[in-house]
Amino acid sequence: MNLQPQSRPRLVSIDALRGAIMIIMALDHVRDFFHRSALLFPPTDLARTNTVLFFTRWITHFCLPVFMFTAGMGAFLWWHRGNRTKKQLSRFLWTRGVWFIFLELTVMQFAYNFNVSPRDTVLLVMLWIFGVCMIMMAALIHAPLRWLTVFSVTVIALHNCVDPVNASRFGSAAWVWNIVHQPGVFLFAGRQVLQIYTLLPWIAVMTGGFCFGSLFTLEAAARQKIMLRIGLFATVAFFVVRSINRYGDPAPWSVQKSAIFTVLSFLNCTKYPASLDFLLMTLGPAILVLIYLDRHPLKATNPVVIYGRVPFFYFVLHFYLIHCLMALMAWIRYGHAAFSFIFNPIPSMGGPRQLFPANFGYSLWVVYVMWALVVVLLYPVCRWFAGVKSRRKDWWLSYL
Repeated sequence: MNLQPQSRPRLVSIDALRGAIMIIMALDHVRDFFHRSALLFPPTDLARTNTVLFFTRWITHFCLPVFMFTAGMGAFLWWHRGNRTKKQLSRFLWTRGVWFIFLELTVMQFAYNFNVSPRDTVLLVMLWIFGVCMIMMAALIHAPLRWLTVFSVTVIALHNCVDPVNASRFGSAAWVWNIVHQPGVFLFAGRQVLQIYTLLPWIAVMTGGFCFGSLFTLEAAARQKIMLRIGLFATVAFFVVRSINRYGDPAPWSVQKSAIFTVLSFLNCTKYPASLDFLLMTLGPAILVLIYLDRHPLKATNPVVIYGRVPFFYFVLHFYLIHCLMALMAWIRYGHAAFSFIFNPIPSMGGPRQLFPANFGYSLWVVYVMWALVVVLLYPVCRWFAGVKSRRKDWWLSYL
């Protein structure tokens, strides 16, 4: 994120945590494109899933919360360690936010669909919510840090109070509530738009990360002590709030057909929109992992660190690589018939199910093999680009 030389070096621990999340994220996207059940049912549907498939999806729940949280931390450190003004930070945040939204609507739509048909649903997913939150952050970072902390904690803790509010009650303005808190589909300029990630609570997660970043102005022992308290509190709070089963998630857990499926029900927290339970379940352990990485830093050439230093570059490339591999596998399996469906969004991402063969998809072990292949293939190019960013300080590199 650097435009100028910093007064202090990058924190490898944050890069490593973010890089680990990027690797795990690829597993979920490979599953979306390759697994046969991805076309049929959600992997957390307890009536149809199995334990391995459930946890294949569940582990990826850590990705967006940690990514948003570390983005907030990165914004704080870009400002503080680079000796910049808040005005400079605001400009960086809103311009980067606009850039992310533009890329979501162009480059990423093609990565999802492999076509530019106006009939396809527009997906507003990760880069969209990053962009919107960064634009809001450009204003919010001017508030005193203590008040921004109160805002972040309050929104994360209480946003589930508005779960009963349905977008339909707003009539023609229902799309506003879809963007703010209730995922859904709406029409814009004649196009169908699928809004997945909502402003609440993600803006609070990003601002919370910004406030949390201030801990890295302290000496290592002091910050690790505070981080330990926060991480343990969030983790224990998850078990307490989830056990009470009255608030914190619109989908309460219940006793299932077996003990393991009861555990799965307990862990099956709502992601769309991310509930209080979901955020406590993911951010608490992530902060504890960050402490470990802060105490035991990885080498700069470690793949985990490399991916964490070029997350946006990795994100865009991995979608294109996964989709290309899916197209190649489809051509090998179906021959020329594959061209009738590979240039469409896959059903798990809103595509036309009727265009895909009834037996389309592969076993879960194939998903894991393709995941490993994607991660390995991306390492050389990501290492090259990380080297470019470390050697050069051109302003445009911070947008890639």
